[in-house]
Amino acid sequence: MAEIQIGIEGEGAPAAAEALLGIPGISGSYEVPTQKEGTLAAIATIVGIVGGVVALAEQIRKWYQEWQESHPDKQFDVVILDPDTGNRIFLADATIEEITEILKSLSK
Repeated sequence: MAEIQIGIEGEGAPAAAEALLGIPGISGSYEVPTQKEGTLAAIATIVGIVGGVVALAEQIRKWYQEWQESHPDKQFDVVILDPDTGNRIFLADATIEEITEILKSLSK
């Protein structure tokens, strides 16, 4: 089974990762890598999903938008690694369809 890694950079990255993994239907964990020069980051790894991938893609997009809105003064970047292609997409630029395609790789 594939794993999806989501890199989160910015202040509050560990809390953001925890909130992401708190979305019903997503299971996984996160780690906080060694910090360099005060950069805050977390790597969330999604190992399983329950339910429809389109609904989960919408929830992930909503999580991102709500986090951005609630922390307007903090830079916050989220990168999703596609386990099939190795491509990286920024969640800020990703469509629901792109997120859905990546989530589908978990069910293969």
